[in-house]
This record gives sequence, C-alpha cells and structure tokens, in this order.
Amino acid sequence: MTQGPGSAVPRIGTAALCGILSLVLVLLMLGSLTIGYVPIPLPRLVKAAFGLADPASGIIVQELRMPRMLLAVLLGASLGGAGAVLQGLLHNPLAEPTTLGISGAASLGAVIAIYFGLAGIVPLWLPACAMIGAGLATVILLYVAKDSGSTLTLILVGSGISGISIALTSLAMNLSTNPWAVSEIAMWLLGSVKDRTFAEVRLAAPFILIGLVILLAAAPSLDLLALGEDAARSLGLNTPRLRAMAITGTSLAVGAGVAVTGSVGFVGLMMPHLIRPLVGQVPSRIVLPSIIGGGALVLAADIVVRLIAVGPELQLGVLTSLLGTPFFLYLVLHLRRQLA
Repeated sequence: MTQGPGSAVPRIGTAALCGILSLVLVLLMLGSLTIGYVPIPLPRLVKAAFGLADPASGIIVQELRMPRMLLAVLLGASLGGAGAVLQGLLHNPLAEPTTLGISGAASLGAVIAIYFGLAGIVPLWLPACAMIGAGLATVILLYVAKDSGSTLTLILVGSGISGISIALTSLAMNLSTNPWAVSEIAMWLLGSVKDRTFAEVRLAAPFILIGLVILLAAAPSLDLLALGEDAARSLGLNTPRLRAMAITGTSLAVGAGVAVTGSVGFVGLMMPHLIRPLVGQVPSRIVLPSIIGGGALVLAADIVVRLIAVGPELQLGVLTSLLGTPFFLYLVLHLRRQLA
C-alpha cells in the first residue's frame, strides 16, 4: 500500500531536519517553562531549573512546570517514533499505536485501577495497571507475530484488542455506581499532562527511553521490508525479529506514556506524514525526526491548551483529536484519489 502523501525526493537531509526540530523543541521547552500564573524572568527560570534560584521559583519550576514539560516531550516522542515504525512495518499509512491496540489496552488497565478504587489507595496503581494492560497486549501481539507470517493478521488482532478494550472500558463506566469514578475515568481518557509530578516522570521515562532505543534500532531494517516481505527475506531480513522489536518498542514507549498521561491520539499518525515530504519515502529516515517532531508537537499542543481561556482547561487529547481527525480524513481522501 502506498505510504500516503509525500515526495520521493528528499528536500532536506535527515541530520539537518533533526537539528532544526531540536532547536524548535528547545525553544518550546523554554516557552513551556515560562507559561504560568506567576511570571518568572528567563534568567531566573534557567537558574530555578537547576536549583540555583530562590526557593519559591524553584518549587514552581521544578515541581509544577518541569514534570509537565518533560512528560509532554516524552509522550510526543513515543507516539511519533512508534507511528513512524508501525507505518513502515505494516505498510499502512494510516497505522499508529492505536492500530495494534496497545494504547487501548493501557487505557483499560488505568480504568480498572480507577473503577476498583486502587488509584485512590495508592496513586501509582493507576500507571502500574496501565502498563500491565499494555504488557498483556504486547504478549498477545508477540505470540501472533511469532506464529503468523502475515502483517494483516497482526493488524486484525490489534483491532480486536482495541475493540475489546473499548468495550470493557464502556462496561466499567456503565456499571459504575460512583459518579465521581465515572467522571474521573472520562477525564483521564481525554488525556492530559496537567498536575503531573516527577514521580510519574521517573516511572515512565525509563520505559519510554528503552522503547525509543528499540524503535531506532529497528528503523534500518524497515528499508529492506519496504521492498516487500519476500524480497526482504531473500536479502537476509529476519522479519519475525523485526516485528518483535517494533511491537516491544511500541509497547514500552507508548504504554508507559499512556500510563501517566491518558489517551492522546493522532500524533503517531500525523507526525510521519509531516516528516515524509521533507526527507523522502525511505522509512529509516523518518523515525528519528518523527521522535523529535512528536515531542515538539505534543509540547506545542500543551502550550496551546494552557493559553486558551475557555473556562476549564482544554484537555490535551481533545486538542490533538481536533487536529488529527481532519488530517485523517484528508489522508483517506488522498489515498482514495491515488487508488482511483
């Protein structure tokens, strides 16, 4: 299947694009630290980030703004990298982390923690249950990847996991007799990095970083897979190993991100398509820029929700859905025209 809109000829080198995106990301990180109810000049802001400013500025920057900023970057990086690898692995331009059901399974785990009151007893039970949900989905997908030689089977099983997760999440909300629990579940599912602490950062960051390393390690093999599975095997590509790396990397990175932020969709779909026209159609060139760009995109979205004054703060997942849904429809119509 075609990889969607984009030029086959690179307009800019991957290294140059990564440099530009990194600069944008750094500027957004400074901007994110600047935004808040208490204005803090940039020099004092930088000092506070390293614990060299007055105690009040230190608490505001280190306890409130930095965890939020770091989680937005980590979540966006995980979604962007996973989306780029999955689109190359599945030969599907509409693929993203939700395609394999990993995001849905992680969300279901968190909902179970809220429904049974575990999150109220020990707050870390919520991300822990979400990561268990992502882990169970990973085990199923790895089993399928080992026994099946078809990526279509992988997509169908992922859709099944996603469907079951949505059904059980709806069942939990339907059966809950506690309106506060239903409200908490609904808000959590909308996705946000608001009011997060370094405890969540320390919990998610190691898994996300390990997952991103695995995704980057899988990227070069995607170039062989783009020639077709039969041709790739004849050139020595171990396809089951590549699938296992992509699934494991996606599960670790996205599962850990969803575990502490809730569900934030469409970033993994949009970012590779925004990168591809700049660096061409070679899959391995897209992964690293998508990681950096994904972090920048989610952080920019979080800055926007903090600047929009519409009463209660807009949830991050709502804004990405508002951006991603028209983008998804555009892709579908574009592919339809190509196939006509």
